Amino acid sequence: MRLKSKVCLITGAGKGIGAATAKAFAREGAVVEIAEVDLDSANSVVEEIVAAGGTAYAKFVDVSDSASINAWVTEVLGRHQRIDVLFNNAGVSAVGQLHEVNRDLWDKVMSVNVTGVYLVSKAVLPAMMEQKQGAVINMSSCIAEIGLARRAAYAATKGAILSMTKSMQVDYAPYNIRVNALLPGTIFTPFVEDYLKRSYDDPSAAIESLKQRQLGGELGRPEDVAEAAVYLASDESRYVMGAGLAVDGGVTAGKQF
Repeated sequence: MRLKSKVCLITGAGKGIGAATAKAFAREGAVVEIAEVDLDSANSVVEEIVAAGGTAYAKFVDVSDSASINAWVTEVLGRHQRIDVLFNNAGVSAVGQLHEVNRDLWDKVMSVNVTGVYLVSKAVLPAMMEQKQGAVINMSSCIAEIGLARRAAYAATKGAILSMTKSMQVDYAPYNIRVNALLPGTIFTPFVEDYLKRSYDDPSAAIESLKQRQLGGELGRPEDVAEAAVYLASDESRYVMGAGLAVDGGVTAGKQF
């Protein structure tokens, strides 16, 4: 019960890494609060957690809309009077070389991936500052450390999140708030599966190609990232501050030849 009685907020936890993390947090004793635009999927995660004996709630929240976020945070504080962990997980992708990315897509990915982290953190941090304790986990990506074809817009957001994490840590360390980032590699989630179907004529061949980028020769699972999130949320990581934790199968370590 590494997160026993901790109130943990997760954005974008209806599927993939967010859903796996919500379940992992609940198994470790946390009270889980999910913010999601797909409320049906979020409710399914809540039902699974409750059926397993855990405690979880879900609410429709658009992370690019401050009114939506503030209403959610107010509701959470009214229910629990505290917030111990915030996992800024919600995100969208953008595919294409920079000159191919239209302004609407650029604005959307920036609004969700970067402004979303800003707005949710802005709403949650005052409660953590008042209680002099908290942990914030921001979802970056290994793409913040490497170049990857046709991902300029997405990479820009994930690099911004990593830099934001480090500066946030400097600002909030005096309040005993830890701020760290996760840098996953290619994790086989519905998000990635959908991208492969839209981007490649032969998704199966694309998967095999992606596997070759990993030193371990396999794509990651949502649970691999979820366990890293549990560590960063728990008191076990009390001395980990402003870090970018790679969970990428060795992509950023190099290549085998």
